[in-house]
Amino acid sequence: MVTKEILERIYNQVKTPVKRGVIIKKDGVLYDSPVVFKHGGSFYMTCVEIDRNCSGGYKSKLFKSDNLIDFREVGYIFTDDNGWDSVQTGAYAELINPYFGQDNQIYSLNGKYLFAFLGGNKKGYETDPLSMGLGFCNEIENLSSYRKKKEPILSGKDKDARFGEQLTIYKANIFIDDKLTLGHKYVMVYNAKTENMKESIFLAVSDDGVSYSRYLNRAIISAYDCDSKFVINGDPQIVIIDGFYVMFYFYLENEKVYNTFAVSETLVDWTKWTGEPLMKSELEWENKFAHKQWFIKEGDTVYQYYCAVNDKNERFIALATSK
Repeated sequence: MVTKEILERIYNQVKTPVKRGVIIKKDGVLYDSPVVFKHGGSFYMTCVEIDRNCSGGYKSKLFKSDNLIDFREVGYIFTDDNGWDSVQTGAYAELINPYFGQDNQIYSLNGKYLFAFLGGNKKGYETDPLSMGLGFCNEIENLSSYRKKKEPILSGKDKDARFGEQLTIYKANIFIDDKLTLGHKYVMVYNAKTENMKESIFLAVSDDGVSYSRYLNRAIISAYDCDSKFVINGDPQIVIIDGFYVMFYFYLENEKVYNTFAVSETLVDWTKWTGEPLMKSELEWENKFAHKQWFIKEGDTVYQYYCAVNDKNERFIALATSK
């Protein structure tokens, strides 16, 4: 049972009250959805990029750091084109050690590194419909080795698509569940929608890390629990803390936008944190949104990377830390 005391204990372990400011920003482009991991003694970040006017679509970019604060650009990844994903490719690194504060390493799958991406062939900012694809690389910094599978693995058009995911599928987080709580080694969480303004979080599972099946006939975090017309539960990330599954995600309801979390013992039933958000807009340079988190703990410091947006139409990656 997830009690109030457990929620408070986890909140105190993950909160990041110190806002460090801008980490990645560039004139003429917008950055979104960071994912940070460790490999070969260095840290890397994948994030998505779109031109300032959103006239094209998502591209995926890789950055590198030695200290989790100063990131330098490595280059674009997954530039190959299969038709259905010719305009939109928002890629995210997967199979990162889910045990919070352990080592943050990215694991390989059959000698390659796994990425999920949202894909589409219509221009604009996340233009519907979008499906989910998988891609692989042989070496993290070998940009020419990044290749996408030819067909999407999950689509809103699938016959088994559940209510709430029949239009667009967004960001996925895939981790290795050595506890086999759902009876499968690989567990995926992702946000998706049926209506334009309502996004829920769903589960999928796999035994080989490549072929995924939907799990449950419903969302695990539903947008339909709220009567508001505009509700997003987005960008889920699952870590394991004190034996509990902790899912970070951002919540948007009308004018409210913030990062929060929920806790589970089963991966099916989740207890939401209702206290102070893990991230919200507070400062002038992020006066519109502060959301779309990625958490890691390295040493005794917690890092929360997030997407900051202001009224100057600037969108960039920012950082808050625990101390």
